[in-house]
Amino acid sequence: MRKSTFLILSFLIVMSMVLAACAPAAVATPITITSAPQVVKETQVVTQVVPATPAPVPLTYARNETLYTSGTQWGPPSSWNPFNGGGYAMGTIGLVYETLYIYDPLADKFIPWLAAQDMKWVDPTTLEIKLRDGITWTDGTPLTADDVLFTYKLADPNGDFKAGLNFAGLYNFLSSIDKVDNLTVDFKFKANPAYQEVGFYLWQTPIVQAASWSKLDVKDITGGANENGIGSGPYLFESHDQDRQVLVRNDNWWGIKAFGKTPGPKRIVDIVNGSNNVALGLVLQGGLDLSNNFLPGVATLVKGGYGVQTYYPEAPYMLSANVAALIINEQIKPLDDVNFRKAMAYAINTDDIVQTAYTGIVKAADPTGLLPIWDKYVDQDMVAKYGWSYDPAKAKQILADAGYKDVNNDKFVENKDGSPIALEVTCPSGWTDWMASIQIISKNAQAVGINMTPAYPDYGPWRDAQLKGTFQLSIQNESQMSSTPWSYYKWVFQNPIANIATAQYGNYGRYDNPKAFDLVNQLNQVKVGDDAAIKAITSQLQEITLTEYPTIPLWYNGLWSQVSNAVWTNWPSSADSANHYLPASWRGYWNMTGIEMLLDLKPAAAQ
Repeated sequence: MRKSTFLILSFLIVMSMVLAACAPAAVATPITITSAPQVVKETQVVTQVVPATPAPVPLTYARNETLYTSGTQWGPPSSWNPFNGGGYAMGTIGLVYETLYIYDPLADKFIPWLAAQDMKWVDPTTLEIKLRDGITWTDGTPLTADDVLFTYKLADPNGDFKAGLNFAGLYNFLSSIDKVDNLTVDFKFKANPAYQEVGFYLWQTPIVQAASWSKLDVKDITGGANENGIGSGPYLFESHDQDRQVLVRNDNWWGIKAFGKTPGPKRIVDIVNGSNNVALGLVLQGGLDLSNNFLPGVATLVKGGYGVQTYYPEAPYMLSANVAALIINEQIKPLDDVNFRKAMAYAINTDDIVQTAYTGIVKAADPTGLLPIWDKYVDQDMVAKYGWSYDPAKAKQILADAGYKDVNNDKFVENKDGSPIALEVTCPSGWTDWMASIQIISKNAQAVGINMTPAYPDYGPWRDAQLKGTFQLSIQNESQMSSTPWSYYKWVFQNPIANIATAQYGNYGRYDNPKAFDLVNQLNQVKVGDDAAIKAITSQLQEITLTEYPTIPLWYNGLWSQVSNAVWTNWPSSADSANHYLPASWRGYWNMTGIEMLLDLKPAAAQ
């Protein structure tokens, strides 16, 4: 026992020195044009304060019945409102409130959840949704078509509530929603419906109870804390404090009968992130079963006999969750010059970022920017023709051929008119993995003659500069796993540009290309499952991204996940004999098979 304690303490001392140089990169905020998760770092906190509910007595729970998680919450839990896109407490969507479908990104399939069957298009503009019979809310009343109808009508910009919810985009192409019977709803669309976007909303939108939510004011629908809300899911809110939230299993959950399984943990205790050092210590000492924190030095954790498991047993250890890209303000010189952007692409040593800033636990991005889950859509011929890789000599040649010369012998090129170039690449202060990355990017740029320096503003000014288009260069990774590559291209080519200042998601550099915008809209209108049509359009979009450089994809941030088998086993992994669900508690991930992970978890003693 003394030896074990000494080893753990020694490891903690070594790892604390490593961790001091890397801030966490946990996916937390659902941000897409609706609600896909975004990376949020350790410095961002939730500011709304709700008085803490006294924790139940006793304050300790049977360890073999309790799952301890961490990695989502960066401040005291304060909202259980499923329409609070970036601030709801862990599990609000997926565990307390459920969606019509969940989506499995590794198998590329929609799984009926509250819905009883696959999506059924009865004609090209009518989608029929049938609900499972026997679903009840936690107050015992049935969940019916009225609840689905009410939920989606909350977002109607011309409806009774005008709540401005983030799935209001559905109404750009929706004609009506009609109740057919107690378990059936028809979505009726205008001509050429956006099939990709419709599918996206069906696994992203939480269904709420009409009877209770219809009594709320709009301000409470959009901003109320909703503590102790009535859900339909496998867990109920039980208590919270400054450093944790407790969910307790709903033993009357409809899924127990439907799936023939009961979620393993009786309770889930989600610990508020204090620091990565604390998270590491809790993992090693058995205080956390699932950590979705970014922990450098994972190879040591996995191979050092500490009982820590990751999805892959070898590097990169993690699934790829989102694309980290260099975003470029195309409104300023010389960044408005495609040749200058091309030179930057060849100048950046992404492998150095992967190995130095991330110790090999992330993957270099494909030049197309498409995540590994979308490999089948990558046009390899296009990549072979236009793709780039680290080549500083070629970067220098591109600059010279485009007319950028060092006219004052300061080792940096000037603009074509002789004016100086002084560029700044930014990320928020304290996001130390990104800080290390932009230091490498700046060093690479300087080596080919581009005067570029890193800067680390606070999060607020950094984000504000993106929204207002006043930045020069920065890192952003909002493009996440989703049910469709349309969401990635929507992020790259967000339009119309005139609306970006008030409805911003992507295209922060104000890249203007009507052909690309039209292709994104065409992609949105491809039927779900028509892979050939999707690839035909994405191939054209890849040609634009590979030759115009609206962004420069750099690396794939990992789905940070470290698990312990000490109390719970049968975790997802890449092994053929294992389940392949997503081992993540992040917002937006419970409804991407995270809930199925809970159905397969088993107490260690049962093995």
